[in-house]
Amino acid sequence: MKNFKFLFGLALFSLFISCKQEEKNTEYFNSNETGIKIGGVKMITIETPKGKFKVWTKRYGNNPKIKLLLLNGGPGMSHEYFECMESFLPKEGIEFIYYDQLGTGFSDNPNDTTMWDLPRYVEEVEQVRVALNLNKDNFYLLGHSWGGILGMQYALKYQQNMKGLIVSNMMASCPKYGEYSKVLEKQMNPDVLKTIKELEAKKDYSNPKYMELLMANFYNQHILRKPVNQWPEPVNRAFSRLNSSLYITMQGPSELGISGKLTNWDVSKELKNITIPTLVVGAKYDTMDPEYMKWMASQFPKGTYLYCANGSHMSLYDDQQTYMNGLIGFLKK
Repeated sequence: MKNFKFLFGLALFSLFISCKQEEKNTEYFNSNETGIKIGGVKMITIETPKGKFKVWTKRYGNNPKIKLLLLNGGPGMSHEYFECMESFLPKEGIEFIYYDQLGTGFSDNPNDTTMWDLPRYVEEVEQVRVALNLNKDNFYLLGHSWGGILGMQYALKYQQNMKGLIVSNMMASCPKYGEYSKVLEKQMNPDVLKTIKELEAKKDYSNPKYMELLMANFYNQHILRKPVNQWPEPVNRAFSRLNSSLYITMQGPSELGISGKLTNWDVSKELKNITIPTLVVGAKYDTMDPEYMKWMASQFPKGTYLYCANGSHMSLYDDQQTYMNGLIGFLKK
């Protein structure tokens, strides 16, 4: 009889937990949309020196305490390579928001290179934050690659509106990034590097051989460590939408170093001024120096470092479990 009571009580407890979990999941997928529901998509009107434009956002989930806005890299790629987040964050109850910056993905493209400007993008992020009702009690910003530059620059001006920052696979100094690219060059086959440099000297970047050599000898080693023909579909889709005007204006035409408007960008001495909790993600095979990334984490007053020992620039794919476990742990802590 005692065993029966114990088992009955255990069954009731399990049912209670299950109901609570179901209630939690229901809350997470609750929609705040009114009228015709469109899956969390919101087109946000932003003000710029050249007039008004619309940028695309999409909310996934609902968590009043953790709202993660994703800043994609490139510059010039779309949000789409972040779609792997859907396999990890919803089951942890973490709300995240896709966002195509102006000139990328599903957002307006003014086709005006004067608009490709870091301070203007900082103000754009702030307008997006306001439109999405994100605040210091729930707003986390994850910037990957170029998005990391944008995230750090945004935090230096607007950290009072934030709960936390994640700088993913990006150094705080473009000159240092340029120096590290020379280190990686030395690891390449000398004959391959010679051909790449000859094509760059001629500014023959549209030559199919140029990208073919980079893909086979650099991208599959330092961007995403898989044979290029095995790259995940969301990554390929994001690359296929790359806004080359934005990329070349900001980064320059070559992946081996930097020569665009960001060439001299450096906030390494200002990291001490970002006082919110900050996670820095570095990876062994990244285009960014993992030792420098580790140093960066020590410069933030509340900085922590996540090292992806098997990862490269896209460590959210090629060292996925390490990356996602570290990200989720940071957000929940």
